[in-house]
Amino acid sequence: MNQRASGILLHPTSLPNAYPIGDLGPGANAFVDFMVESGQRWWQMLPIGPAGGENSPYSSPSAFAGNPLLLSPDRLIEQGFLNRHEVGLPASGNEGWVNYSLAIRLKEGWLRKAFENFDKNRQGGAKPDFEEFASVEDFWLDDFSLFSAIQDKEGTLDWTRWNPGLRDRQAESVIHAKNLFRGDMRYHKFVQWQFAVQWKELRAYSASRGVRLIGDIPLFVAHQSADVWVHPRLFKLDAEGSPTVVAGVPPDYFSPTGQLWGLPVYNWVALQTEGYQWWLERLRAAFDRFDVIRLDHFIGFVRTYEVSATAKTAMKGHYQPGGGAAFMEVVRNTFGSLPLFAEDLGSTSSDVVTLLDQFQIPGTRVLQFEFDSNIHAHSAPPALHTKKSVVYTGTHDNDTTAGWYRTLSGMQRIALQEKLGANSQEIVWAMIRDALASQTNPAIIPAQDLLELGSEARMNFPGIAKGNWAWRLKDGALTRELAHKMRGLTIECARLNTGEFIPASWNQDDETASRIAKRAYELYEQRGRQNGCAVQDWERALRELEMEGMRGKTM
Repeated sequence: MNQRASGILLHPTSLPNAYPIGDLGPGANAFVDFMVESGQRWWQMLPIGPAGGENSPYSSPSAFAGNPLLLSPDRLIEQGFLNRHEVGLPASGNEGWVNYSLAIRLKEGWLRKAFENFDKNRQGGAKPDFEEFASVEDFWLDDFSLFSAIQDKEGTLDWTRWNPGLRDRQAESVIHAKNLFRGDMRYHKFVQWQFAVQWKELRAYSASRGVRLIGDIPLFVAHQSADVWVHPRLFKLDAEGSPTVVAGVPPDYFSPTGQLWGLPVYNWVALQTEGYQWWLERLRAAFDRFDVIRLDHFIGFVRTYEVSATAKTAMKGHYQPGGGAAFMEVVRNTFGSLPLFAEDLGSTSSDVVTLLDQFQIPGTRVLQFEFDSNIHAHSAPPALHTKKSVVYTGTHDNDTTAGWYRTLSGMQRIALQEKLGANSQEIVWAMIRDALASQTNPAIIPAQDLLELGSEARMNFPGIAKGNWAWRLKDGALTRELAHKMRGLTIECARLNTGEFIPASWNQDDETASRIAKRAYELYEQRGRQNGCAVQDWERALRELEMEGMRGKTM
């Protein structure tokens, strides 16, 4: 992230399409086209694993799996695993909101049918690819598939309530379960294989168009997850597998009683004894999917705020050491350069700053925080941000900028208008301009701010479990006029090197653009994934396909 550029924060579930939830299908490619047209290089997402309780992407039942709800039925049709009759008429539910219950019901049916067709050899030629995927991902896939099959049968993700043999992973019970659930395990492996296929297609298209992907790794994992069930020794649990302490944060900006996350805490001594293998595999999987990774709650790598598992609030807790420099050193030795940046918001102390500096990991800046508590005495205007940081107007945990502005007092609004040189109708785009004008290399703008949406479009309310993660773009909201407005501002703030961008393919159909993207991505890989030649790759891919088409006509 050493180039001066900018991007958009938008989770794939928020993409518009004809179904109850956004996915990895044509709508994702269309969003990449919008980014190109608007001059943006970075697409940042929330965690893409299966959603946990209350649809949260930050409490997933797996640190490795992809979210089945993101699978596109259109892509399954293209591959021949479904036909349009089997999908039926699209059902979008409420426009502007994800309909999770309908999405779960429909996607489960479609995926079961796609697997049935696959298993009946409708696409027999794809089976070697499936088997290769299962072999390559064996570190986590077999256990996750068994976990998923058992929880389907038991009706609960809470593995501590399973029979003791399965709960404790006794060898005889596990072998029996694998034989009993062989078909169900194969189904879950098929789903994850298809997620990998569709993800690779999206990443290929994005890379060929000069757009790179930013992923998000939550520090902690859900207790009701395959990871904790398979690796209980890596977490602070009692003899029956229940957490003795859980993670949270003390009282802060978001909550006067703190945040009680209820997530199990790592046993860093055990992790170190095993060479941090589980964490290294987790990072390897993330690096395979994304160009850069955001480490959520980075302070937890230095120290973790632990609260008794029986506590009702996070007011009474204590800090314990995290993995620290010893862990980061192993990560650096394993992967070399670290395509990471840290969410280091909150009570960042000198030891957190030292760890970031030691491993050259950029931190995070949020304009709402910097303008919020003491607007009159604002001491760190965006121009003074360090280059090695990522700036946002707000994040998924913040209110939208328009919503945040409405919560300010009259005096604060006047002071903010004076600082930004804008009136109340211009305040959102003035904040966007301030972020883009910052000295930080990347600047990321939530899609809601581009649309000047209010609090109704907020993605998450920290400390409130229900009603989050449901906001969604309305069809047609990302207009060409909006793209041109953002592009102009990006150029004005010197964040767009036009030589790196490909003219938007507004007149190319999705199938043609996808074929060009795949060929361009092959060229990108042949160059060792070196950035800077996206235009040349796209044009060469187009020429090669045109030549192949001409040769086909003369034969």
